[in-house]
This record gives sequence, structure tokens and C-alpha cells, in this order.
Amino acid sequence: MNIVTEHITIKNEVLTLTNQRAIYWDSQKALILSDVHIGKTAHFRRHGIPMPDDILQKDLERLQQLVTHFKAEQLLIVGDLFHAEFNIDMSTFKNWRSQFEDLQLVLIKGNHDRLSKRLMDDFNIRVETALVLEPFIFIHEHSAKYPEAFTISGHKHPGVLIRGKGKQKLKLPCYQVASNQLILPAFSLFTGLNTKSKPDGAVCYAFTDSSIFKFEQ
Repeated sequence: MNIVTEHITIKNEVLTLTNQRAIYWDSQKALILSDVHIGKTAHFRRHGIPMPDDILQKDLERLQQLVTHFKAEQLLIVGDLFHAEFNIDMSTFKNWRSQFEDLQLVLIKGNHDRLSKRLMDDFNIRVETALVLEPFIFIHEHSAKYPEAFTISGHKHPGVLIRGKGKQKLKLPCYQVASNQLILPAFSLFTGLNTKSKPDGAVCYAFTDSSIFKFEQ
């Protein structure tokens, strides 16, 4: 896996964007991501929709490499770690979690995170509705409830649409960075892209397997 990085500074804190759909915050030794949607593929298969078996495995392999690469001590997941009811994918995740017993995992609860407290405890996950780590507030979806704060959120699955010659179009996932918020791309590769909305004045950092591009339009 090729990890490409770009450093940005927000509120005097350096955040490292990666082309692997996650941010590293060195001063907190924290890897930050959103929208993993564990259980989504098993949920679809359970309802008769054929899905490849290795989608979740590939997501977790990427996450494993990111944790190892940055030597992260915290994993902050800004919502939708899980997708649906308990299913076989949860066992896959539990096996993954057992590799990192010392890794603090904090889930800022998203709209899909409906598993019981007992299961969250079993996975050794601390659950919050919002998390304050100065100078940021981590929340699943940006809210006007925090008008003076800088929020880091997910939920939107942001992307950019690049138009080429001959009606060619390319969609890429991105980070959206505005004056008071940063929206993370969905970590799971099995998600759509929202290319139709972004915060006012936001700069988009789109990426491929080999590069990170800055779009200011």
C-alpha cells in the first residue's frame, strides 16, 4: 500500500492528510477516520444482494497498515464504524481488534452505530456523542450547535468531480476544509461519493493511489 501525505495546519495544529482516507494528528498520536461501515457487505448478502467477501478485509488491511505506519496510539472514528445489525462482519472486526489491544479506540457515534453497549464494551470501544480535544470538536455530522468551534466530521462522503475533454468525468474522494470545519472522506472503499455539496469557501484535497491534489474552486 502506498501512503502519500500532505501536511496542513489548523488552529496551530499540524494534521497529516493521507491518500488512504485517514488523517494522522501527531501531537495526539491519533489516527482519525470516518464511515467504515463494518457489516454493510454482510447486510447486503443477507438480503440476497451478491457482494464480494473481501471488501471489509481490504478496508481492515489498509487500517492495519496505517496504524502500524504512524505508530498510532489512538484511533478516533468520527461515526459509522458499523453499518447495521450484528452480523458475521463483526467477528472479522473483533479478530482485527485483537491485534491492537493497547490501541485506544474512540467512536464518536454516527447514525448507523446502533450496536449495544455490551458489544461496544466487548470490542473495547469508548463511545461518545461528541469529543472535545482542543482545539477541535469531533462529531459525526457538522452542526451549527458549535458556532465558535472547529469541527472534524464525516457522514457526507465528500468527493470532487473532474471534467475532461470529450465529456470524460472522474470522481475522486476528498477532504473538505473550510474556516470552521473539516469533513473526512469515507474510509470504506464500498461507499458512494457526494460531489454536489461542500461548505462555503471549502478547499478540497482530492487524492488517488499516488497523489494528493488541492482544489480551491
